[in-house]
Amino acid sequence: MTAFASGERVTPWGTLGCELRSVNHRFLELGVRLADELRVLEPALRERVGSRISRGKIDLSLRLRAPEGGDALQLNPTRLRELSDLAIDLSARFPALRTDFTDLLQFPGVLQAPSTDPAALQAEALSLLDSVLDEFVASREREGGKLATVIGERIDGIARIAADVRAMMPAIRTGQRAKLEARLADLAQPADNGRLEQELVMWLQKLDVDEELDRLDSHVSEARRVLKLREAVGRRLDFLLQEFNREANTLGSKSVDARSSAAAVELKVLIDQVREQIQNIE
Repeated sequence: MTAFASGERVTPWGTLGCELRSVNHRFLELGVRLADELRVLEPALRERVGSRISRGKIDLSLRLRAPEGGDALQLNPTRLRELSDLAIDLSARFPALRTDFTDLLQFPGVLQAPSTDPAALQAEALSLLDSVLDEFVASREREGGKLATVIGERIDGIARIAADVRAMMPAIRTGQRAKLEARLADLAQPADNGRLEQELVMWLQKLDVDEELDRLDSHVSEARRVLKLREAVGRRLDFLLQEFNREANTLGSKSVDARSSAAAVELKVLIDQVREQIQNIE
């Protein structure tokens, strides 16, 4: 399911920025881009995202932007004082000794970068991710609600078609019986009435779709129930769609009437529309 969320947080070590993006995918695929200072967090970040999202191609980025002027090097006054005392002590013994200022700056420890508290920075990053995840999940839930409405409308359409087929089946059976009897009446030799009735019953049983319609009704009820669940339902609905499609295929293969054939086609159209939407939900 497509979604996007982002957030920033100011810390003593700079501004943390977090972004989450997702597109449709059958499984969970998480790509992570991290600032060097936060690479140690990758396992924890993956675990946090995976605990709340189970489907989609997710891109997570965490960056750290240094504060204005905060990345400038600083002089270490303690080390400078030590070097000054040493120079004074040696000046009497080495009068010709001269120290260039640039050489002094290159002495280890004279210049130092601002210190960072790794544990505190990582805690801030995880807290920021939790906030962005809340927004991200809420966005997916809003989109999921809209998709559930669309899918529910298609499920209602499937239920209506199944009811229509059930209503027309008695007329279809009567018509098929009349056609068969008319053809038998044209035979040169009259058929045995007992054998005729037996063959007629067997033939009509092959055309019976009551079981398929009953299963369609059951699948409709289950789909409506699943759509109301407050959990990931994409894979469950995907399995249900396979069952819907199986019944629609059987209905079409047993059809001997243009009306039921057209109904089977309409069923498959609606089922395909639902399948397309299910690929977008978790």
